[in-house]
Amino acid sequence: MFETLGNRLNKVFKKLKGYGKLSEEQIQEGMREVRLALLEADVNYKVVKDFVAGIKKRALGQEVMDSLTPGQQVVKIVHDELVALLGSSNQQIDLAGRQPAVIVLVGLQGSGKTTTAGKLARWLRKKGRKPFLVPADVYRPAAIEQLKTLAKQLDIPVFPSETSMQPPEIARQAVAQAGMSNLDTVIIDTAGRLHIDSELMDELRAIKEAVSPQEILLVADAMTGQDAVNIAEAFDRELSITGVVLTKLDGDARGGAALSIQSVTGKPVKLVGIGEKLDAIEPFHPDRIANRILGMGDVLSLVEKAQDVIDKDKAVELQKKLATDAFTLEDFRDQLRQIRKLGSLEQIMSMIPGFNKMKKMKGLMPDEKELVKIEAIINSMTPLERRKYSIINASRRKRIAKGSGTTVQDVNGLLKNYAQMSKMFKKMKKNKFKGFPKGMLPF
Repeated sequence: MFETLGNRLNKVFKKLKGYGKLSEEQIQEGMREVRLALLEADVNYKVVKDFVAGIKKRALGQEVMDSLTPGQQVVKIVHDELVALLGSSNQQIDLAGRQPAVIVLVGLQGSGKTTTAGKLARWLRKKGRKPFLVPADVYRPAAIEQLKTLAKQLDIPVFPSETSMQPPEIARQAVAQAGMSNLDTVIIDTAGRLHIDSELMDELRAIKEAVSPQEILLVADAMTGQDAVNIAEAFDRELSITGVVLTKLDGDARGGAALSIQSVTGKPVKLVGIGEKLDAIEPFHPDRIANRILGMGDVLSLVEKAQDVIDKDKAVELQKKLATDAFTLEDFRDQLRQIRKLGSLEQIMSMIPGFNKMKKMKGLMPDEKELVKIEAIINSMTPLERRKYSIINASRRKRIAKGSGTTVQDVNGLLKNYAQMSKMFKKMKKNKFKGFPKGMLPF
């Protein structure tokens, strides 16, 4: 989402770093470019004005003017101001106080509330909570069934709402049932409208009064840009929301909503949706987002993702196989699957410092389709061939290529790469795999 903005800002920084010393005129020119970049990213005009003024004030101070590396100092200032603009630190979901804790999701129709309810329930369960999903949208066709289907898919209990029931009563009964069932977190999916109206707000206020939630989270579509900020302001005036969940942060919108909401509403972005799958939700970390925007990567998030998806037992088993030269094509396939669980290759690579520069260099960007092709080839092999690749002769290669919908050249290429990888592991084994993350191979 922030790629265009990041590229524009890095062009400005590259120019500023080219000067041995920075004059006031050069800083003013740089700030004009920063302002234009932010406005083109659909950031709120007043937010841009205050943001640039803050940078300019610090950039014209002694820490930059007297520095031996003034360009680097400006980058640091922009980074610090970006973090502050985004909210300074991650604001966690409030689950303290009375139990069960109650979270109400609000927002306009189409913002992704129902899917977010499922994602949030799954995310909280991984943190040791016992969530209870509550469908309270009695107007949209199949809304109740949609959440019930998600709950079944996730194996999470769901309140048996009916369209004949009133939403405040659904919420009240659900909280009571959660308490009796030893479920500690109630997530209420409310109705939305195509636009904000008094009828919607009256209903949401009635739900709030009925269950006194710890959290009222606005689910807003990041793709709507400044509209998301206006919607957040309107909901906050009526309901005093406690935070925002931005969906579709993996999209190609310009990022203005994410950069403006905290500053305009004073309410933090707490979570972000980064894909359609039910595991595609994560906490919003201002410092990490600032790093991504400025091309500094986000290694912490990458490590957290890896820890979340890597099977520890398989990691130990893999380590033993590497130590005994027993790494097979089946193990190779399993590792590819582990990598794909982390998200798309572009998402993974965007967390690595210098990714924006890498994208511009031909041949350095991995192709997502290649991973699919490799897995198809391995799946077309017999169990014996996967364990002992040396038996794969010309006729077997033709059969494997035909079965996987690839060419013999593709099969040859995979086997050649696998053989080279096996040799590399033997060399690494001598050094006891120093600097090698457990359970993950350095592809």
